[in-house]
Amino acid sequence: MKKEPMDFEALKKEAARRMKGQPPGKGIDTILRPMLKEFLESMLEGEMDAHMAQERAAGNRRNGRLRKVVKSREGAFELETPRDRHGTFEPQAVGKRQTLVSEEVESKVLRLYAKGLSVRDICDEIEEMYGFTLSPALMSTITDRVIPMLNEWKQRPLEAHYSIVWLDAMFYKVREDGRVQTRALYNIIGINPEGCKELLGIYVAESESATFWMQVLDDLRRRGVQNILIVCTDNLKGLDGAIGTIFPGSELQLCVIHQMRNSFKYVASKDSKEFTADLRTVYQASTLEQAEANLDLLEQKWGRKYGVAVRSWRDNWPRLSTYFQYPEEIRKVIYTTNIIEGFHRQVRKVTKTKGAFTSDMALQKLVYLATTNVVKKWRRPIPNWAIIASQLRLHFGDRAHIGLSNNRLHG
Repeated sequence: MKKEPMDFEALKKEAARRMKGQPPGKGIDTILRPMLKEFLESMLEGEMDAHMAQERAAGNRRNGRLRKVVKSREGAFELETPRDRHGTFEPQAVGKRQTLVSEEVESKVLRLYAKGLSVRDICDEIEEMYGFTLSPALMSTITDRVIPMLNEWKQRPLEAHYSIVWLDAMFYKVREDGRVQTRALYNIIGINPEGCKELLGIYVAESESATFWMQVLDDLRRRGVQNILIVCTDNLKGLDGAIGTIFPGSELQLCVIHQMRNSFKYVASKDSKEFTADLRTVYQASTLEQAEANLDLLEQKWGRKYGVAVRSWRDNWPRLSTYFQYPEEIRKVIYTTNIIEGFHRQVRKVTKTKGAFTSDMALQKLVYLATTNVVKKWRRPIPNWAIIASQLRLHFGDRAHIGLSNNRLHG
């Protein structure tokens, strides 16, 4: 009988309950021990899957599990090891007679797993440090054990209220039917009621479109999101309509930096420095009135020569200028998509060695693993959150459900 995947939401809640009121460092073993147990048992199940794939022709079958107590840095725990009828299964994650998980092996495996190293790199690391070989096929089978955790994470309930949400996509290559195809990886980061960043979800599609973004937003609503105050995004055609359909009360802010980049496509290099200086007087103005006056001056000076660039600012101005209605602290946070682009840079540090992924799931699996290290730094509120929270309350009134949460561990 297959082992049921661990209920990680229940683990998080229990971990939070046990850690409450503990001095720093106390009670950490109650969190790491079940995680280590789950990981080792997942590795063993993966090894058995690979073993059975080779042994079925010989009539071999699974034959339940053996239980033994193993010791680790976090204390002793009972480990379930799968067995086969012929007794030919020789597990390498934890050997048949092994009852001690060394601190070195434990920390190394958990670190490699969390960083999302390639299968071949993990195999090379393990062989170099511990003297035994795991084939790439076996390691791939083992790492596939993260898929139930990924699916559970993607379906987890979300907060009902997020003050600010950023939407953006990354692009990767995936092999499909012998050809390399482009994939759009949709990412959503939100500021939860405590002022902390939270990765709400990752989604894969063949391209970026407003239609698929509507499906993504609808999935957020299905998972419990009721209210988003401000949505920050680039100028993808039709995206404002998708946001207005799913979250009609949200205010939309287009990324000013994206708008600038698009403008420079139509400006000659010899004029770019002067044009940039004039444009800066628009988006860095202290008031909306001043910004619009400076936009008029920009048009008077450059409109005839660079009409397309200036007209783009005019056409998008209602959605570009949303941030002027807020105080300076909020403006700095929402006028660009820098927060989600920073997340993308950190993920690409892990995925940059990949030429093309073998499948959509391989892409999602590695990105999910890469985020485990990124979100560790998201436990504290964003800078000036106390000031921003009070300003949001003044602007949105009862819609600003700030400071109310389910007290979950985020990410």
